[in-house]
Amino acid sequence: MNDNNNTNPSALSSIGITAEKVRRLQIVANRRVDDLLAGQYKSVFRGRGMEFDEVRQYQPGDDIRDIDWNVTARSGEPFIKRYCEERELTIMFLVDVSASGIFGSANKSKLDAMTEIAAVLMFSALKNNDKIGMITFADDVIEYIPPRKGKSYILSMIQKLVTIEPVRRQTNLSAALEFMTKVLKRRAVAFLISDLDGDLSQRALMGANRRHDLVALRVNDPREYEIPDVGFITLEDAETGELIELDARSPKVRALFAQNAKQRDEQINDRLRRSKVDQLKLDTQSDSVDELRKFFDMRERRIRH
Repeated sequence: MNDNNNTNPSALSSIGITAEKVRRLQIVANRRVDDLLAGQYKSVFRGRGMEFDEVRQYQPGDDIRDIDWNVTARSGEPFIKRYCEERELTIMFLVDVSASGIFGSANKSKLDAMTEIAAVLMFSALKNNDKIGMITFADDVIEYIPPRKGKSYILSMIQKLVTIEPVRRQTNLSAALEFMTKVLKRRAVAFLISDLDGDLSQRALMGANRRHDLVALRVNDPREYEIPDVGFITLEDAETGELIELDARSPKVRALFAQNAKQRDEQINDRLRRSKVDQLKLDTQSDSVDELRKFFDMRERRIRH
């Protein structure tokens, strides 16, 4: 009798490893998602995921983004739109899967950290019965997964992140933001999870944040900000393949590396600040859930005041 089972044993092994990694992420995420983190969505992101109710006169302290310019123009006095809370939010994840995510100086790459953060937030949204969708991108949008509900839906998205092959092309964050703005008709909370190293235009940021509530979760590795005294080293740009040789023994070289990193950091910070996009900085060695909780607490206090 001929054996018609031509399944590659190594492929079966790979599937097993992937399933185990997804299960491990699910266990970790569920352990870290407590009622505090899950329940904060409704208060931290209020004003988004809301339905129009009526207009009223503007009062000091109101969010100027809620001004109804048509009514204001007709009346000659500022009026704002009032909303009633919807039963659910739409949570969108924009995940950078470019090759720069491969880097990690310890036991975790940037893409590993991004996947863990996404998993925790996805399970938090699941507890709130929110709709969840995802956009993966590099030099352009790779895949769009429309917002839906359900645990199996979340697990399928996490599996995609675990198995995805990083793309060795320069990152275009603007393309992902513009795509989301076009395809999502309903206002959403959008988490941009990336190292933010790539094309990131002011126009795309402002457009996405005007339509949605955009939050940048920036993931870096400590070694991207400073290099140790380890002699001659060769650095490779994971997206372009460009090689640079440095003499890390030189204090001047190490100082210049740190200065360039600081300048890039300040440029990104300034662009986000001018676009009124909230940013949380994370790294591959930090406790991302603890940092998320602090960030949500800070944002909730700001909204209350």
